[in-house]
Amino acid sequence: MKLKNHLPDWAMPWLADITLALQIGAAVLLAFLLRAVLHWLIRRIVLRHNLPLELIVGGGRISTALIFGGLLLFILDRFGVSSMVLWGAITGFTTVAAVAFFAAWSVLSNLFCSILIYTTRPFRLHDHIEILENGDKPGLGGEVLDIHLIHTTLRENLPDREPSLLQVPNSLFFQRMVRVKISAPE
Repeated sequence: MKLKNHLPDWAMPWLADITLALQIGAAVLLAFLLRAVLHWLIRRIVLRHNLPLELIVGGGRISTALIFGGLLLFILDRFGVSSMVLWGAITGFTTVAAVAFFAAWSVLSNLFCSILIYTTRPFRLHDHIEILENGDKPGLGGEVLDIHLIHTTLRENLPDREPSLLQVPNSLFFQRMVRVKISAPE
């Protein structure tokens, strides 16, 4: 006997939607039951074999992520979203985001370091600073003329050369030691 013979006439147009709702509801219920059983099993194995208690939390989180990730893929498949198309979209977006992040890493690092320079004030305008290479070896140095978002401009005055301007990336101030010769108050 078919199910269509036992349903009222008003339910016939909704049969596909009712079936979809029942499938999704059963999958959600099964996912929660599977999660509970796996958490109980992980806890039992960890306690029985005297393993580190952190494995309970880590194993629970990993199993929960895998179960609900699979549930999400099942639900999307029931709505007609192809898992291959979804996987292609996710990997494509992740790849573009990773490339953009690495391409902008030095700029973002310098922006963050400029915020730190503005807030912590390791040096100020017109201070004479020197970036030390290995503790005591002289490195880049000069008078601070301007602090930009990406770099700091220094006027270098060497005795045997003409004065020159150096544009030092702000991240360099947090990677090396900096000697600050404080300017006298005016």
